[in-house]
Formats: sequence, C-alpha cells, structure tokens
Amino acid sequence: MSHPEHVIDIFLQPGEFYFGDRGTRIRTLLGSCVAITMWHPMLRVGGMCHYMLPVRGGKPDGTLDGRYADEAMAMFQREIRGVGTRPEDYQVKVFGGGNMFSKQRHCELQQPCGNVACRNVQAARLLLDSHGHKVMAEHVGEHGHRNVVFDVWNGDVWMRHVKNGVLLEKAKEIEQDKCPNR
Repeated sequence: MSHPEHVIDIFLQPGEFYFGDRGTRIRTLLGSCVAITMWHPMLRVGGMCHYMLPVRGGKPDGTLDGRYADEAMAMFQREIRGVGTRPEDYQVKVFGGGNMFSKQRHCELQQPCGNVACRNVQAARLLLDSHGHKVMAEHVGEHGHRNVVFDVWNGDVWMRHVKNGVLLEKAKEIEQDKCPNR
C-alpha cells in the first residue's frame, strides 16, 4: 500500500503510548527504554509504546502510566479489546534496551541482571508471552540508541541503530532471523 494522502505523524516521548489507524506514522528514539509495536494486518490498526522501566515502584494511583512496561501492556490490551480483536491477531515487534554506557559490560538478555536496559527487554518478553502475543521480530540489547518509525498503514517498521556515533543498521522490517539476541 502506498503512503496515505493525509498522515498523522506522532512522536512518542519516553512514557508515551499511541494506538491509531491506517493514516498514522509513529516514531520514537530509544536508549535503554523499550518500544513495542503491534499491528493488525486486516484492520490496519496498531500502536506503539515507549516505556522506561519494567514496573512502577510503590502503589499506583489507579491510572495507567506508560512509563512502566506492565502498565503500557495494559494500555495495549485495552485498545485490542476496544477494536474487538485478540492479542494473537497482531504482528508484534520489540526494539531498544540499549546499554547507554559503553564502558559498562553488555548483559546477556537471557540471564537475570541489574542493568535497567536488560530488565526492560526481559519485561517485554515476559509480558508479551503472558498475554498471548508472539514476537515476530526484535532488535534489542547491545550498546547505543535506536530510531524507530512505524507506518500503521502497512505495518512496516523502520529502525536505525547508532553505536558510538556510528550508524550500524538501517533496515525496513527487521526480520527475526537477522536480529541479534533472539
């Protein structure tokens, strides 16, 4: 599908969430934070979250806060129910969790760790699995930051990974077999 005539261009700041229709492009910039994209190919609706931490410390005040993985996932589930669909109907992709300190050792994402980036990625995997989502692609971990652009009209996700000021990867559709750490 070609570019829609009128596009709403949304830029997510840390802690923000957006779910829209086929006239939407969603962008974000990630360091240790994680972005999850979900896209329904039949309805051409989908969204992205940009969370900062796995869970909120202390007691929540009753409103969902997109800064936390578990609450961002609850926002997705609310939208999925709202359009009358099921979690397994969505194409899901995960990005981010980059170590922003080049001198700090890169953690192994399959092991428990104290690094917030690593914990963010682990939270995404656990939450998505527990809600019945299947991740079709991810680009997570390592060092550096990522720019992510999600075109809701066709489900394409574009990502750039920059490490120590060097562009490492520019790709349309990060395929699972090309993604590290999976």
